[in-house]
Amino acid sequence: MTNLTVIIPTHNPSAPRFARTLAGLRAQTIPAHDWETVLIDNASAPAIDAGLFRETAPANLRFFREPKLGLSAARRRGFTEAKAPLCVLVDDDNVLAPDYLEIVMRVFAQHSELGAIGGRSIPEFEQPPTEAERPFLNLLALRDLGDTPLFSRGLRPSGAVRNEYPACAPIGAGMALRTEPARRWAADGNAAIADRQGRELTSGGDNDIVLTLLSLGWEVAYIPELALTHLIPVGRLDVAYLARLNRGIQKSWMRVLTKHDANPWPAIAPWTVPLRQAKAWFTHRGWAGPSAHIRWQGACGHFEGRVP
Repeated sequence: MTNLTVIIPTHNPSAPRFARTLAGLRAQTIPAHDWETVLIDNASAPAIDAGLFRETAPANLRFFREPKLGLSAARRRGFTEAKAPLCVLVDDDNVLAPDYLEIVMRVFAQHSELGAIGGRSIPEFEQPPTEAERPFLNLLALRDLGDTPLFSRGLRPSGAVRNEYPACAPIGAGMALRTEPARRWAADGNAAIADRQGRELTSGGDNDIVLTLLSLGWEVAYIPELALTHLIPVGRLDVAYLARLNRGIQKSWMRVLTKHDANPWPAIAPWTVPLRQAKAWFTHRGWAGPSAHIRWQGACGHFEGRVP
């Protein structure tokens, strides 16, 4: 019986980092016949030759091509192809700890209320970040909330005036979830929440999945025993990259909160956006250096995301 499906969406992956991702899966402590690996080639050019990774990939690898570009499209295809009641989302630059899948299965068996869980995402930098870059590392799908498990308390905790996004919600890297509610999210097909599409640095798919599961009555949790290594190439610390990333994340964050009635910021008229962005240039002193520029770009995305 297949108990768990690992889904790896990838688009033009780095061969060395991808090989480490697959080797990390091969090193898992649970037997390979208890789980499967579903690799989704998301419109890579040239297309991925799965045979090149057979020596490093788990023996349970199944391979699919998804021609529609975008992380959400690749994840939907993965949920559709999954044979198991549990899924784990693994990016092509994530290296799971050897006991990751074993812990996932144990936690879901012990907590029937949980629909999705995640844990620590620890960076391994190709080049150490500078002091100017460190304030923005949270943009890079890194996560460490400490040694204590944390659980959500519903989509609208007692006393809340609107739906709330739990601080303990899992990020996409290493997110484990039950397949049935994940397929409910996949069936929605709502294109309003953009996610990564090639070089386009929008996001929001992770948050959309979490809020969808909460709306279906499931809870989510942070499990500190779960740990993965996130391989960070030097290009992701580039100021221009971080600025684009911050803008895309803030824009999609506003949109996903609005979709799920969880946005504390009201909608704004399109014509006000350039004026607000110009004011933010002075508020954040966008000319003052790399950090100020990155923060200003985040503010620009925030305002763009509040337009209905």
